[in-house]
This record gives sequence, structure tokens and C-alpha cells, in this order.
Amino acid sequence: MTTLSRRAPVALRPSRSRRTPGGRGVYWAYLVPGAVLFVGVIVVPFVMNLYYSMTRWPGIGDPRWIGFDNYTRLFADETFWTSFRNSVAMIVAMVVVPTLLGLLLAAVLFDYLGKRFGGGVASVLRATYYLPQILPVAVAGILWSWILNPQTGGLNVVLRSVGLDAWALNWLGDTTTAMPTVMTVMIWVQIGYPVVIFMAALQRVDPELYEAAELDGAGWFRRFRAITVPQIRPETFVVTLTCTIAALKVFGPVYVLTRGGPENSTNVPSYFAYQNFFPKSQVGYGAAIATVLTLIVVVVSVAFIRAQAAGERREG
Repeated sequence: MTTLSRRAPVALRPSRSRRTPGGRGVYWAYLVPGAVLFVGVIVVPFVMNLYYSMTRWPGIGDPRWIGFDNYTRLFADETFWTSFRNSVAMIVAMVVVPTLLGLLLAAVLFDYLGKRFGGGVASVLRATYYLPQILPVAVAGILWSWILNPQTGGLNVVLRSVGLDAWALNWLGDTTTAMPTVMTVMIWVQIGYPVVIFMAALQRVDPELYEAAELDGAGWFRRFRAITVPQIRPETFVVTLTCTIAALKVFGPVYVLTRGGPENSTNVPSYFAYQNFFPKSQVGYGAAIATVLTLIVVVVSVAFIRAQAAGERREG
């Protein structure tokens, strides 16, 4: 009679090569392409821009070192300060209004229309709101230039047809209406982004919270204020930060719609830098503007990130 011996199972141990710290070098290798691109695309151009901002250079020949003269000139330039005041208006148009309206629209689409008419209707409306985001800036700008043309534009034609001739204005050519008109266009362009982000955020909120609040007699607005807003706070930080950065460095719509005019009423720092870089051939001065704008974007980004981290610590 043959006796089969039973051996205790031997636990598999990871090989020494996987447990040694030297094995981590394989993972660091994956960071090399990104690091090379970061240095080549971000660090090197920024250092070059910083150098040129301390020179007087028309774009040809050798730059002449002048130290901080461009910055001294910059902070005394009224157009520079006007462009930053216009950036505040852009922040209102691209951050404040789209975030508030986008949050409200997302909540209505998700919590009301989605439940009453089905998710398909909400998805179609969400895609409709997002459509301006996928249009090229040049196409959207030309479209609005046609609509807002003072003689043949669709808006003024409609106003005149209903007897409101006094309301048919030169929307982009008058200093009093140019900036509000550009702001309205930017709201139209920007509002789809927060709607999409907030609708995705609402999908991770526990439905039982809404059901419990509804059983307690809470209305829609009370559920929105007490449940929706606190639950999607991280996404709100993301939307606010990314939209603020986009507002500070906005260029394309201003270039297509108004070229910074009339009388610099719609000029913004990025377009002001472009004007000095290319049409005026004042590369050093344009580089100084770009450097200041970059530092402002970095400071704003760090402030947002620290505020978000502080909020998470308070909640934790």
C-alpha cells in the first residue's frame, strides 16, 4: 500500500529584485519623457522670456540688456492697468456667471428634468450647452461678428423689424457696449464646461441623501443648498480654478471680435503682450507683460489649491 506524503504549502515570496529599493528606478524611467517635455516646453521658454523681458529687442539683431526698465515702464503704463481691469470683467464673465448658472442648470437637468423626462433628454440638453466649447474660437468669433454687425447683423435686423431702432447699437464698436457684449459672448462660450463637470459630479452623490431629505419635506431648493452644493465642492474648486486661469489668459475671442478696441476698452494682458510682440516689434516689453501675467496665474493657482486643501482639512 503506497503512502502519499503531504507537504505543507510553501508560501510564495516576492523575489528580491522586486523588494529592493533599486527596483523603483524602473518606475522613475516612465517620468523621464514628461520631465523632458516639461523642461523643453515650460521651463526653457519661461527662462528665455524672462531674459528677453530685461532687454530691448525688436526681434532681429542682438538684444540689448536694460535690466528692469521694461517693468518700470510697464507699471506706469495706463494701458497695462486697463487690460488687467478688463481681466476682472473677464473673470466675471468666464468664472462667476458660468459657475453659478452651470451649477443651477446641472442640478435642474440632473435632479428635475432627468427624473421627469428621462436621462436622454438631460444628455441632449447637456450636449447642447457644451456645443460652444467644441467650436473653434475663430468660428465662434466670426459667427458672433456676423450676428453683431451694426448694419447687417441678425441682432440689429430683428430689433429694427420690431420697431426698436434705438436699441440697434454698434455692439462691438462702441466703448460703452463693447466689453459687456464680449462678456455676454464669453458666458455663452463658457457655460457648457461647468454644466458637464457638475453633472458628472452629481452622479457620485448618494441618491439616498435626496430621498431622505425629500421624506423630511425639504423642497428642491433646500435640497440643492444643503446637499448638492456641499457634496460637489471639489468639482467646484476645479471649475473655478480652470476657468479663472482661462479668463486671465484669454486671447482668441478678443483677437477675433474686437482686436482689443475700441480705445482699449476690451484689451486684456495676453492681447496687449501680443500687440507689443508682433505689430509693435517691442519683444522685450511684450515679454515683460507675459512674465507678469505668468506670475499672476501661478499665484492665483497656488492660492486656489491652498484654499481647497484648507477646506478639505476642515471637513476632515
